[in-house]
Amino acid sequence: MSAPSAVSTATAAPAKPAQPEGAGILIPASKVHQATKTELLGVLASDPSFKREGGRVPRLVGILATEKEDARSYAEFTRKSCESLGIEYELRLVGPARRTLGDQPNVSIGVEEAILEANDDPEVDGIMVYYPIHGGSQDQYLQQCVSPYKDVEGLNHKFLFNLYHNVRYISPKTLSAIPASHLPESLQANKDDIPPPGTVKSVLPCTPLAIVKVLEFVGVYNKLLAYGDRARGKVITVINRSEVVGRPLGALLANDGARVLSVDIDSIVEFSKRPSSALAHTSRFNPHHVVTPTDLTLQECLRVSDVVISAVPHKDYKVKTEWLKDGCVCVNVAGDKNFEADVRQKASIYVPSVGQMTIAMLQRNLLRLRKYREMATQNEQEANLF
Repeated sequence: MSAPSAVSTATAAPAKPAQPEGAGILIPASKVHQATKTELLGVLASDPSFKREGGRVPRLVGILATEKEDARSYAEFTRKSCESLGIEYELRLVGPARRTLGDQPNVSIGVEEAILEANDDPEVDGIMVYYPIHGGSQDQYLQQCVSPYKDVEGLNHKFLFNLYHNVRYISPKTLSAIPASHLPESLQANKDDIPPPGTVKSVLPCTPLAIVKVLEFVGVYNKLLAYGDRARGKVITVINRSEVVGRPLGALLANDGARVLSVDIDSIVEFSKRPSSALAHTSRFNPHHVVTPTDLTLQECLRVSDVVISAVPHKDYKVKTEWLKDGCVCVNVAGDKNFEADVRQKASIYVPSVGQMTIAMLQRNLLRLRKYREMATQNEQEANLF
């Protein structure tokens, strides 16, 4: 990937590989992750309730119901990442996953029961389920079985509703949104990302959030602009409109001000917070993105895109380098590489994976939800005193 340095070994230290001339910068997820890990370690160290002496170490439970090796590898990677922070991680095997341990299939409980047991366990602070299990609507049903107080993946309908409606703050007592129409005017105009009194930040799906953190790190988000509008002026193409990553990511980026071109196998649509129709601004609810059809082709989308994000789960799918806008930022989300090998000849920055950041956002959600649950319990206890 890179040519050796021309510096003479007789007068210098061993040469380090040099970046190919004219090539964009390769930024691994591990580089983005460093600051987030420091942030998480700081939270764990500063909060007495998270410490082993006098507190309780946060505990994450993973539920694995598949025999697929990639899911097991992801679970093992999550375990190691949690241990490096001092977070307890327990993997619970159910259904087909137990067969590899020699158990009979009828001995193990089902996924839904495993989720409900973890919901009821006060020692469990977060639950993640390794999908896909059944696929389609059945998996979506299981996502709603996870208590929102323990949904570290941010897939519960309460959180998705907030994301799609651009509701950024919630009540920890119910984890319900407070509509802008019911907030005092002074609390609606929040330019600094400070939750109004009595509220906390809503939880976001961990993979879309990880991608946003990557874009913040590489400078796509403009920190000089007001919070909630920092992606303004950017055109971003997101390839694959899945319900877990592509669609919520498109909404998230559009609600931050970007023009998002969402590409799926049968259509291309545009997510935007600034639609041409004035009618879209007459709603009494929170201003949020709208989705409109477009006649653009993928090639036309790529030609104008400052950022290209691809999440196609197929080893043969490749984004053509020649179609990319010169100097764009490319982010690969899929397990397979969705970009051609010479992507850095056009891209100024290329991020080959976001998996490490996805787990970091999952861990951040874990710590937040643990505190939200404690706040809700405290509020309930105080209410019972009167």
